[in-house]
Amino acid sequence: MSDFDYESHDALGLAELVRRGEVRAEELLEAALARIEARDATLGAVVIPTFERARAAVAAGLPEGPFRGVPFLEKDLYAQIASVPSTNGCRFYRDCVPAHSNALVRRHERAGLVILGKSHSPEFGVTPSSESALYGVTRNPWDLEHTPGGSSGGGAAAVAAGLVPIAHATDGGGSIRIPASCCGLFGMKPTRARNPVGPDVGEGWSGMSVGHAVTRSVRDSAALLDATCGEDPGAPYCAPARARPFLEEVGADPGRLRVAVTTRAFNGVDTHPDCVTAVEEAARLCRELGHEVREAAPSVEAEALADAARVIVAANVRANLEERAEAIGRAFTEADVEPVTWMLVQAALGANATRYARALRTIHAVGRRVASFFEDHDVLLTPTMAAPPPKLGRLSLSNPDLEDYLAHLNRAIGFSQLMNAAGNPAMSLPLHWNGAGLPIGVQFAGRFGDEATLFRLAAQLEAARPWAQRRPDVRALETSD
Repeated sequence: MSDFDYESHDALGLAELVRRGEVRAEELLEAALARIEARDATLGAVVIPTFERARAAVAAGLPEGPFRGVPFLEKDLYAQIASVPSTNGCRFYRDCVPAHSNALVRRHERAGLVILGKSHSPEFGVTPSSESALYGVTRNPWDLEHTPGGSSGGGAAAVAAGLVPIAHATDGGGSIRIPASCCGLFGMKPTRARNPVGPDVGEGWSGMSVGHAVTRSVRDSAALLDATCGEDPGAPYCAPARARPFLEEVGADPGRLRVAVTTRAFNGVDTHPDCVTAVEEAARLCRELGHEVREAAPSVEAEALADAARVIVAANVRANLEERAEAIGRAFTEADVEPVTWMLVQAALGANATRYARALRTIHAVGRRVASFFEDHDVLLTPTMAAPPPKLGRLSLSNPDLEDYLAHLNRAIGFSQLMNAAGNPAMSLPLHWNGAGLPIGVQFAGRFGDEATLFRLAAQLEAARPWAQRRPDVRALETSD
């Protein structure tokens, strides 16, 4: 281990040490690699290491970006790195090696981040737990028997366990916010099209999926979004322009916000008392900070939204498998994917073009309804999840008990999925831990294009109830066989 305190700094803090010449980028890299070696055999977060590539990048000289020298992980889900395997957590993609990096990866490297490898994602990111037949399980560093969430659970577990200070994440139904909640981190899902998804595709899951990161600090999230957002040539649409850099919103006065609050899940599942308590405490804190808080929530046709999301996800997953089959000259079979994934792709066969078009109309209608709600409210406060992090196996795509799987799935996405359909920004903040010592996140959502208000509020809450130094006991990772 290096003799400086690697884990006491956020990503911007580490970059500042490098900028001032107090630490070399090589030292940051070796500090991260030492922690991966010591802890990841138990944790299971890093599934595709690129350690020598990282060493070569540092030796060649890094760009003078805001995160120069900071260790980083890309998610193994549609984050293409030239000449590095890109499996999407699926055995059928085991030998897929892209010839070029995608736009977001290039922007990460342009910001000075040093990519150490790729983090665990479940197959195609379709479940909120990082478990896969290809790579096994990622464990939650707060309790090794529980999920770290997903589908960005590998990155979240790595940040929570101190391997890296920041990690790439994507979110198609809650996959940034859910692992942030499970692992005691900050997770911002940006506005639809805020970050690039090109050059190979125009959108993720018909616009429901976006990419960004999980972090310890609010400022790291804001600074990274500044470094990656912007024009995506050829994209079908773009997010509204920001008024100024997001980092300048951190610490700015949010004013007196109209905060709507609900603990009723949009899909109708019951909300666990721990999650209700987390929201009640957050609402009380908002009142103490001078915000106006009252009960309110958008009206949502839950069954229509759920059906639309299933159609869109199933169609996209099947399309990916068919494209891969064409590329390698072999049809995919049931043996190539996990049981729940197979059910999804079979369901896609029964969804014709008309049903897909109607699914798009449904999520667009949801966006209109949510936009109307935010005419009278500045932010919406809810639990991030309807239940604490479940034990490993319950959200596995190979769980033999489908009813059990679906029950846990609906508890995980009961609050998060709505903002994927609407495209609005939403964030999970680690403001509560339950009696078992597990993090319980709360979600704040904002108007379409208005990450600025969320960053201002997040920074205010972070200052009032600091969380960055609350860490899991990593000795269990280093001593387990």
